[in-house]
Amino acid sequence: MTSLHDRARRSHRPPRPVAFSALALAALVALTGCASGTATGEDAAAGQPVEGGVLQVALGNDTNIINPHLTGSSVTATITRDVVDSLVSQDVDNSIHPWLATEWDVNEANTEYTFTLRDDVTFSDGEKLDAAAVKQNFDFVLDPANNSTYARSLLGPVAAVEAPDATTVVIRYDESFAPLLQGLSLSYLGIQSPAFLTSGGDLSTNAVGSGPFTLESFAPGQGSKLTKRDDYNWGPGHLAHTGPAHLDGIEYRYLPESSTRLGALQSGQVQAIDSVPPADAATLGSNEKITVDVYQNPGVPYSLQLNTTRAPFDDVKVRQAFQTGVDIDAAIEATLFGTVETATGPLSSHTEFADADADGSWKNQPDRANTLLDEAGWTERNADGIRTKNGSPLTVTLSYDEGYTGQTNANLLQALQSEYRKIGIDLVLDSVDAGTQSARTEAGDYDAIAYFFVRAEADILRTVYGSASVGTGNGSRVTTLDPLLDEAVGATPERRAELYTQVQREVIDQAYSVPLYVPNYQVAHTSELQGLAWATNAKPLFYNAWLTNGS
Repeated sequence: MTSLHDRARRSHRPPRPVAFSALALAALVALTGCASGTATGEDAAAGQPVEGGVLQVALGNDTNIINPHLTGSSVTATITRDVVDSLVSQDVDNSIHPWLATEWDVNEANTEYTFTLRDDVTFSDGEKLDAAAVKQNFDFVLDPANNSTYARSLLGPVAAVEAPDATTVVIRYDESFAPLLQGLSLSYLGIQSPAFLTSGGDLSTNAVGSGPFTLESFAPGQGSKLTKRDDYNWGPGHLAHTGPAHLDGIEYRYLPESSTRLGALQSGQVQAIDSVPPADAATLGSNEKITVDVYQNPGVPYSLQLNTTRAPFDDVKVRQAFQTGVDIDAAIEATLFGTVETATGPLSSHTEFADADADGSWKNQPDRANTLLDEAGWTERNADGIRTKNGSPLTVTLSYDEGYTGQTNANLLQALQSEYRKIGIDLVLDSVDAGTQSARTEAGDYDAIAYFFVRAEADILRTVYGSASVGTGNGSRVTTLDPLLDEAVGATPERRAELYTQVQREVIDQAYSVPLYVPNYQVAHTSELQGLAWATNAKPLFYNAWLTNGS
């Protein structure tokens, strides 16, 4: 398989289809994806796919936007992965495979990518998928008026998108851009119907793709319904299954309360849940009727991003004290019960070019934090034990959308709130609705915000710390890292490693963020669900799945 970073001129031809095996972590056993075929319920025990049935899935987090071009939401990516197809697919070993594109050619400088498309693909609305449709999607994403901020960052600094004929798409850059293929494998750059994109009105509440399922309905705060496409026959190249999905449909329910979600699984109301309650993970893992599959996220860990453009975090000493002053790992253990890996730096250790020397030694240094706060002038304390300066308390307001944040992370933030009081910082947790949080993020109206980004490519650092993402992914609002980040996207692998290491070390040294833990995507499911597969961005693929009892 062609390397993403091979400097010689190279082209891709489709590999032989191989059976896909799900990745298992934390000593939990994952399932194996099977090739397509037809079977009855009587054959389920033999591991043959069963046709029919509607999979019921309960999600612990919500999204208010379902169109993957318009959001970086992990929930949106999960739901729409089975609705929109991508030009290429990525296996768990990071290899890139054909999907809508049967082959591609990349020039030596990584400035010209030429894709050859399948000629038999249609969107669920009947429109044909061709080069003009792909170009229209990328033009939509690149248009700043459409606010496709995260998707646009994945495409990078595109100079031109061309469609010289019906099955050829060319993407050109003025400067080398190495991360494109990995970005194209994500659902955020999945190809949607041009008729839908130009239909007018609110595009955030629907998605129309060429995937194995169609989005029948979406209601924020409630859930989504997907229905099988009977004519689908162009699955991702890393799976042996290419025909229609085995399931008749998928229904996603939003159940934010952990106990409710768990109860729905144990009572059989749903066959799968995500956001497995940490306190119950071990018990579920020992239940013979329930399997817990875990995929550890690559990318940027769940982190507190500190707004460097306003007080108190415009003072590096206050940022450093906030980053180093509390026992983060103890708070994580107390709320997540050992179900996650604590973060050691700005990239998950499972991400290419993660700093190999990052060890998290900057954490839990209360003596240093107290010294730093004294040096910053926060020397007095009020009756509540909160540090003061010129009579004003040292207050940090962390704004968050609880629907996105989830109950488990809210519990963690509350545990950290107690820890910060020990060094005299009043961490105020301000839970708001999604619209308010989005407006605050854009305006920089916060002291800190918390989030993570999933991507198996270190270029995610450009999304989180590049100046072009201020107001969206760049919560620290730092603008000094652009030279390193911009050079890295076109450099050799060796130079990329050097540059991304410099970026990660500056993020820690200047305390732009406080990395907390590496999220993982957990799916707890009954034995009725089989054939679950994964993509490298830690999203489950239900295209390959089936229910043993069928319809």
